[in-house]
Parts: sequence; structure tokens; C-alpha cells
Amino acid sequence: MNTYSVGLDNIVVGETAISNVEGDSGRLSYRGHPIAELSQRPFTQVAWLLLFGEIPGAQQEQQLAHFLMDHRDLNNDERALIAAVPRKTHPMSMLQGLVPLLDTNIKQHYDFPNNSEDTYTGLIIAAKIPTLISAYRNLELSGELPQSSRHIDPHRAFLQNLHQQEPNDLQVATLNAAQILQMEHSFNAGTFAGRVALSTAASIQTSISVSIGTLYGKLHGGADQAALDTARMVGCPEKAEAYVAQCLDSGGRIMGMGHREYRTVDPRAVILKPMARKLCIDEDSANLMATLEAIEAACIKLLEKPDRQIRANVEFYKGAVFHALGIPSHYFTAMFAMARCFGYIAHCLEFRPQSRLIRPAAKYIGPV
Repeated sequence: MNTYSVGLDNIVVGETAISNVEGDSGRLSYRGHPIAELSQRPFTQVAWLLLFGEIPGAQQEQQLAHFLMDHRDLNNDERALIAAVPRKTHPMSMLQGLVPLLDTNIKQHYDFPNNSEDTYTGLIIAAKIPTLISAYRNLELSGELPQSSRHIDPHRAFLQNLHQQEPNDLQVATLNAAQILQMEHSFNAGTFAGRVALSTAASIQTSISVSIGTLYGKLHGGADQAALDTARMVGCPEKAEAYVAQCLDSGGRIMGMGHREYRTVDPRAVILKPMARKLCIDEDSANLMATLEAIEAACIKLLEKPDRQIRANVEFYKGAVFHALGIPSHYFTAMFAMARCFGYIAHCLEFRPQSRLIRPAAKYIGPV
């Protein structure tokens, strides 16, 4: 009889006050605030809440927004680094490689509730990740690095940098909500990998890079790209049920359906799905959205059991949202990293003061 859990299922490995995943009831909260409420707030408000434990006042929120804007730009060395990355490199590999190399010198000190070096370094990395993503995409398209937007709103600035044109309010609001939904999720694989790195007294740059590398996996953050690629392959809603049946008969899996933690519906998907419908109005996006909904309906029909609901998770419809925002599918997981970085920083600030080297035991089964 095994006395271990390969995937650490139901093994408690620590405490956190940052987020609460209530899988049996399908609830998610950050610092005690339900995700449905938080998804309607500005991104910088929720980031402050995650990092420092309270909803900020207007002055505090502006302080964080200004810090992120002031540290958004890449210096000449960083621009040379990203320009040297081979264009066939996946954006997630680019992020994992460049995050430890970023200049984290502080341009201006702010009076944050936690003024540790980890706070400032982490926030500088979080400020520069959107710039790395949009710069890398512009290099793909034109071979040139664009000038950075000076919008204080991080998502308006990001979309303008990405597309070199002003986004509309619906696009900005949708991206804001989508990124809040994926900002934090307790001891997920990427966050736990980062905590392992931190337990060795590694730098926060190293920890975030480790977390990003872990997020890249298709069983973790990569499911959003895989789900949209599946919808493209299926082609139209009418072919969805036959595809799902064939996939299940051959032992395959439908990426983005169900969730390791939620025995019922993923509360983030409940919020994101109607947003995706509202945004996906052009012919291509509408067909992709309809195909995704047909795939979900087929999975419910063919997979659902009395003791477990099968529903799409947040990754499933997130790809449709990002596609409608003009973000290529190979950048979807980088968008995940762009938001989740704030969760990684929050866990660093929580874990670092009482960290202990993580060194689990293994059951030896080799020759004696």
C-alpha cells in the first residue's frame, strides 16, 4: 500500500492568507473577498490587496499604478537582450530566460506597507513583463522595438504597446477582469515551485522565473492555448460532439475541461464566459466561441457523473477572450504569467519570513 501521494493530493504543505480555493463549493476568494466582486475592481486595487492584505485607498492605488508605470520601460541593455532572442523562441521561454536578467534598480522609492527588497524587485519585474511581451510581439511582426505607452492604466498601456493603436474601453475592461481572475490561485504548481526556490534562499527573480517555467506546461497554464487550438481544429460547432466522442474513445483529453481543485464549476469561468460572448462578435471570434461552447456541451453530455460536474475551467474561454483582443495564441500563457506574477510576489512576501528548506522524503524502490 502506498503511503505517499505522487501529486501531493490532499497533502497540506503550508499555510496562506492570500487566497482560498474552496473546490467542493466552487468558490474562490482573495484575502476574504469573493472573486466575482474583485473582478469588477481596477487591477491595481486587487494587486495591492494581494500584496499587502487590504483594499487600498485612492492614494495607495495611484501610488502602485505610478510605480508600475515608472518602472515599465526597458533600458538599452534590456532592449538588446530581447532583440537577441531567436524569433522562434516561445514567449514563455523568453520570459523565463529574461526575468532573471532584468535591471531591478529602483528609480523612485515609495512608501509601501512592506518595503522589503523583495517587494520592490518583484514589482519592477511585474512592471516589465507586459513590456517584454508587447516588445517581443512587435519584434515578431516588424523587427522593431516600439516606444512605451505612458498610460497609467497598465492594461490600456499594454494593449496600445501591443497593437500600436488606442484600445477601446470594452477591451481594456475585459482584459482587466480576465487578468484579475488569473492573478492568484493558492498553492498551484507554479506558485509551489516558486516557494521551493525561495526555500533555498534564492532571489525573487529566480523564484518568479521558476514559476513561469512551471506555468508553461500544458497541464498548468498552457491549457488556454490548447483549448483554442482545439476549437480551431474542430472548425465549427456542428463537429464538436463527434470530435469529443472520438477523443474520449482514443483515451485523449479535452484541454480546459474540468479542474483539479473544483468538484463543481470553476467560479472564474462563470465570470469569464459571458465576457467572452460579449467580446467575440466578429465572424472568426464568434465561430470559435460557438465551437468552444459546443465542445463544453458535448463534454458535459459524455463525461459528467452524479458525483462530479464537468464544466469548462477559466482556461477554456480565456483563449477566446485573448483572441478577440488580438493576442496570438502562442502568447496566451505569457498573458497568464503577466497577471500571476503578482500572486508569485505575494507568496514570496508571505513565505520568506518563515521559510524553511523544502526537502521531502522519497520511498526508495531500487536494488539493495
